[in-house]
Amino acid sequence: MSPQPPADPRHAIETVFRLESPRIIAAVARLVRDVGIAEELAQDALVAALEQWPRDGVPDNPGAWLMATARRRAVDLIRRRENYARKLQEIGRSLETTAPPEEPADSDDIDDDLLRLVFTACHPVLSAEARIALTLRLLGGLTTAEIARAFLTPEPTVAQRIVRAKKTLATRNIAFEVPYGPEREARLGSVLDVIYLIFNEGYAATAGDDWLRPALCEDALRLARVLSGLMPKEPEVHALTSLLEFQASRAAARTGPDGEPVLLKDQNRRRWNRMLIARGITALHRADAASTGAPGPYALQAAIAACHAHAYTYEETDWTSIATLYGLLAARAPSPVVELNRAVAVSMAEGPAQGLAIVDALAAEPTLRDYHLLPSVRGDLLARLGRTAEAREEFVRAAGLARNERERELLLRRAAGPS
Repeated sequence: MSPQPPADPRHAIETVFRLESPRIIAAVARLVRDVGIAEELAQDALVAALEQWPRDGVPDNPGAWLMATARRRAVDLIRRRENYARKLQEIGRSLETTAPPEEPADSDDIDDDLLRLVFTACHPVLSAEARIALTLRLLGGLTTAEIARAFLTPEPTVAQRIVRAKKTLATRNIAFEVPYGPEREARLGSVLDVIYLIFNEGYAATAGDDWLRPALCEDALRLARVLSGLMPKEPEVHALTSLLEFQASRAAARTGPDGEPVLLKDQNRRRWNRMLIARGITALHRADAASTGAPGPYALQAAIAACHAHAYTYEETDWTSIATLYGLLAARAPSPVVELNRAVAVSMAEGPAQGLAIVDALAAEPTLRDYHLLPSVRGDLLARLGRTAEAREEFVRAAGLARNERERELLLRRAAGPS
């Protein structure tokens, strides 16, 4: 029997780069102090892998290979700069004659390149939309199309935001660091939003063949935990951590044997991770203890997730409390997506007709025009009302809008009805 040809390493290259690129960009950015150049150097390492791995084979530690290659290219770039030697001499003389600056008394520097990258990309010189889009691109490794989907924003708009953001950070010489004091507080909201969106992309991927992207969830949860230790008096930091702990606890039950999505009502709750649920409860208690006013958006979402976590069966879920909490969230942070989620909770607490009335009121909302979950929710409510033909049409429409292959398959199965 003739030997089988070696497997094409391109898939391995793409997978490893997708997982490792945020860490590579963050590490290189610390060297070159420019996130745009860091991303280019990471891409150079990818090109090198595409050239060498098919010939030489995939290395034992492909992530370390990519990191080392990118770092070498960063060092080469620094050395090629015309004024490198002169500046190095000047810095040396300065260090000999100048006392080191004192750090703030409350300094608690974090040796974490990924976290530095988040805070750098969330600098106030950028718009809120640009901060989140740039960090999702660099830290989350998301494509422009995936970010556009997460924002319900046209792809060209997101692409322009990212390009302009990198240019602004470079031209303004923004330091690659975790800020201290008031400046850190000013960037916190955007940082929390970034972590939340990264987790969501891992929890329910907007595109591709996989429903879950666990590495993104792990990165987001890790960063949330780091922030909780960094800012113990910030209730929304603990609240976000709580929310992500609760959501992550369901991961094992959210897919079937072949990776297909499993709806919440069909999940085997014995597969929910009770350790993560306990961590979520603890973090929510910390958020409550740190709060001095009305609960923030993440505290409300964490409270909703806690209601699900406390129910050992779908039927035991306290939908009345969840509907009330969504009402508070809609008042605190109004958005069409929150209102759509409220419709689901109302339908469970009061009946599908009441939920359908809320959904129908959202039909004219421009940002939901191409949002597949709007017809998906409407299809579910119509099915519960016995309006089968209308429900089928909504599921088919939702499948046409969905960009994740697993989700599309699920919606088409629901359109086909019970087998």
